[in-house]
Amino acid sequence: MAKNTSGRGQRDLKVKVKTARGRKLSSTRWLQRQLNDPYVKRAKADGYRGRAAYKILELDDKYRFLVPGARVVDLGCAPGGWCQVAVPRINALGLKPGKAQGRIIGIDLQEVEPIPGAELHVLDFLEDGADEKVKDWLGGPADVVMSDMAAASSGHKQTDHLRIVALCEAAAEFAMDVLEPGGTFVAKVLQGGAEASLQTLLKQRFAKVANVKPPASRSDSSEKFVVAQGFRPPEPVEDD
Repeated sequence: MAKNTSGRGQRDLKVKVKTARGRKLSSTRWLQRQLNDPYVKRAKADGYRGRAAYKILELDDKYRFLVPGARVVDLGCAPGGWCQVAVPRINALGLKPGKAQGRIIGIDLQEVEPIPGAELHVLDFLEDGADEKVKDWLGGPADVVMSDMAAASSGHKQTDHLRIVALCEAAAEFAMDVLEPGGTFVAKVLQGGAEASLQTLLKQRFAKVANVKPPASRSDSSEKFVVAQGFRPPEPVEDD
């Protein structure tokens, strides 16, 4: 049978979205991007709560910090995709015979739908005593603190950059209060120049600091991720 070379009958798989009356052009572009994003489609097929799950999955594939037996804290965990990735990798459900069983604590300002194997709490990590609460829930220090948090967008690029860097610095300070020596801190930041102080802070307290943009991070996004490994607590100050 001769091949059909006219193109007739071949489907255009790219979804196009018309701009509805009253809908902003930017909203239409966002919707069209979502409908055509392969990671969004994969997330639905794999049962993840969002495409962000693949960012932590790809980072862990490269840096190997979510290991069986690890105690993990997920800051700003909603909607829960990072917790979903972590649960099987740290063996939180104890389904890997012969492997240590890990624990993951997810905290957020809002309630999050339950995730089997993850312990979810409503907590502001900036409040006094939050670090001690988390260590009590974990039963000790954490091996990993990870954060995909982002401050609410103001629409002004530089302002948003400063806000997320400040949030990331606060997350780093929290991590250094709860991490075990040798632990790992992973967080999202935005490129923009103001993150130099964060980099300095991390390099003082961690043996290795990498800045990476995983494949799941959209190419047109200014986000990147910092992976700081080998936490070094400050030396205790002796009394005279």
